[in-house]
Amino acid sequence: MPKTEGYILRIATKEWVKQVFDMAIYYTSARRKWKVGQTIIFVHKTNVGDAVVGYGKIGNVYSFDELSEEEKRYCERHDWKKALEFTYVVNFGNPLPLRNTFLKELKLRGKTLHSFPLSKEQIDSIISKAEKMQKTKA
Repeated sequence: MPKTEGYILRIATKEWVKQVFDMAIYYTSARRKWKVGQTIIFVHKTNVGDAVVGYGKIGNVYSFDELSEEEKRYCERHDWKKALEFTYVVNFGNPLPLRNTFLKELKLRGKTLHSFPLSKEQIDSIISKAEKMQKTKA
């Protein structure tokens, strides 16, 4: 089994997609070994189905107790337990449909994609395809 270097986060709402790219933070209840330096692939349902909308590198992982009172109240409404703060995020203007990646063969859909572990090779493959797509559609 290849070493996990990152994960997929399937972002449910447009509001949360905007939050990730505007604030470089994502709140989650997914139980994973989140680590500084991991690459996270952001997936969202688009007009072409589930697609990679961007990615980011984790800069900090905060437990619920480390959050501000305002963040705690926000997280309690959604039962979130952690905050992932990103050192940077990249927003793909042209989302890469998952059907154009190796994920197609895995037949993962919707919620089953959320917090799916990825190896370095898988991350590099997804980012490379998404970046090529940005250049061809520019």
